[in-house]
Amino acid sequence: MSLPIIPLSLLLPSSDPASRLATAQRLHAACVEYGFFYLDLTGFAAPEETEELRALAQAFFDLPPEEKEKIWLGNGDWARGYQKLNENVTRGKPDAHEALDCYAPSPFPPSPPGTPGVEGAAGLRPLSGENQWPPDPRFRERFERWVGRMKELGLVVMEAMSLGLQLTPAEWTALRRQVENSFWVLRVIGYPPLPQGHDGFSCGAHKDYGCLTFLWADATEGALQVFVPSPASTSTSPEAASQAAAAVEAEQGKLDLGPAVESGIHGTWISADPVEGCVVCNIGEMWEVWTRGLYRSTLHRVLHRANNYRIPFFYEPAFDALVAPLPGVDRLLMSIRASPDKSEAYARALLAEKTAYEPVVYGEFLMRKVGGNFDKTGEKERY
Repeated sequence: MSLPIIPLSLLLPSSDPASRLATAQRLHAACVEYGFFYLDLTGFAAPEETEELRALAQAFFDLPPEEKEKIWLGNGDWARGYQKLNENVTRGKPDAHEALDCYAPSPFPPSPPGTPGVEGAAGLRPLSGENQWPPDPRFRERFERWVGRMKELGLVVMEAMSLGLQLTPAEWTALRRQVENSFWVLRVIGYPPLPQGHDGFSCGAHKDYGCLTFLWADATEGALQVFVPSPASTSTSPEAASQAAAAVEAEQGKLDLGPAVESGIHGTWISADPVEGCVVCNIGEMWEVWTRGLYRSTLHRVLHRANNYRIPFFYEPAFDALVAPLPGVDRLLMSIRASPDKSEAYARALLAEKTAYEPVVYGEFLMRKVGGNFDKTGEKERY
């Protein structure tokens, strides 16, 4: 089993309209079936560019600890900056990686020092500070350029997804307004080898909670693992499809928690190994709201046995975006329910009839997430 590869060149507005529509439909199927796919960036990002990013990342993580900790996130807003090994926490357990996190400019006005309810050495609440950069000026220049490229990519993929969902031009314009001022996140991650017998993960099983993730990784295989649930149904029986819908409902879980594999959901962990010229793309939880669960944010985890580097970019909605089910999706769900093809999409369309997806302000949702991302006590188990 492997994830589909979607060529970016066929999703561009300048491409042949028929080929673009057909590719958007493939993208749509990947979002329904997997929530993950490869995006072939041939002609958009050169290997020399990504190799330079990898080399800059390695040079930073090779610095002595005291040098890296000059831009430690605890010196600022506990979101932007360097995080030490095991400081990031997933499901209450430390992740065996170190990282540098950057965000879009703060959406908040500056807080006066000593303001109640704020955190960090500088008296800042989460996400209200400024990005902290390594001393090498090339690092900031190259990575800010990459951010610009990924923001362009985000809009291209979003528009292609609107085609796959059969949204009208006006509906796409409304969706675009929610994401074009993206509150993006850039992570630069270094993974040391997990020690023999270590019972944790380089990054534990989780769902991404925004919009789209574009992950560039070095050539290491077997590191990124994606949970693919068993097919909901291959039967044409409405009764079987209803049972499948119940299984999908269990898999979806709560928006803030994600599905619990340990609760008995049947499926398979597959490796999403790097493919030359591609980034791995996956969808976040906001797409579950927009599509009433037709698209799903999929569990994934990282397990490294060597020194490796990964650069995920998270293309998110605007901080103040009110994310709610898209009107055009209701039209598509009705069409799917009327179709004789009793597929995974059919099961999800049935489920949408009985599942409430409440609107959520993205920034509020994000703040709840960021508040629990880091061990601020230093008391988590270390190896």
